[in-house]
Amino acid sequence: MGWRDGEIEIKTPEQLALMRVAGLVVADGLAAVRAAAVPGATTADLDAVAREVLRKAGATSSFLGYGHPPFPAAICASVNDEVVHGIPGSRVLNDGDLVSIDFGAIVDGWHGDAAITVAVGEVAPERLALSAATEGGLWAGIAQARAGGRLSDIGHAVERHVRRQGAYGILEDYVGHGIGTSMHMDPQVPNYGKPGKGPRLVPGMALAIEPMVTQGSRQTRVLPDDWTVATQDGSWAAHWEHTVAITPEGPWVLTAPDGGAERLAALGVPSPAASRP
Repeated sequence: MGWRDGEIEIKTPEQLALMRVAGLVVADGLAAVRAAAVPGATTADLDAVAREVLRKAGATSSFLGYGHPPFPAAICASVNDEVVHGIPGSRVLNDGDLVSIDFGAIVDGWHGDAAITVAVGEVAPERLALSAATEGGLWAGIAQARAGGRLSDIGHAVERHVRRQGAYGILEDYVGHGIGTSMHMDPQVPNYGKPGKGPRLVPGMALAIEPMVTQGSRQTRVLPDDWTVATQDGSWAAHWEHTVAITPEGPWVLTAPDGGAERLAALGVPSPAASRP
């Protein structure tokens, strides 16, 4: 079992390797769901795809049965003005939609968690730009997930990148989190703020970094299903997430098929991904 630095769980290299197994299940599931997110598919269809990936991998869902009321699905599917925690169902995806898919898997007691925003068919350029700004903010934050830094360096980098792309809203009520033997653990990982604050980043930490960005206000509301979070002003949203391990050599993106090597190299950031499975 990992030990705790205050309230933050610190993993051994062997435990991070187990988290990598869960992370690759998540990567496979998101790839399969992305391929299935076409006009005419329902969000329930996407959930069925993700469940089949879990079944074949011998993994279990981080989401199914989570919380109060218990979440009823293996993915969150949030469409257009829905930001996060959308419950899959009979909703049909239409050409031009954006759907954010959040997916988590458990392998041998260790969690992986990631999210992508998928363009369904032909999507308006300004909405593709929203998704790209959010994904770029994610990678800017990941690039700061380095031993010796401070936790707020991550959120500062996310915010700085997103602000440079346009007048977007960055959610403050919903943030990233620690992850390991539970899906949600300390510390919280905001997507905004000043650098140089909070706990020092040390090898063995694992963080789920997940910017949630809107085309308008950052204000949100929870729908009557008690789960789905939508924008207050009806503006569209995007959500991108990865599980990232802090290692002595740099960030290791446990839920990216290549460990984050390509994107981090483009940012000039050292990463152990090239030498790891």
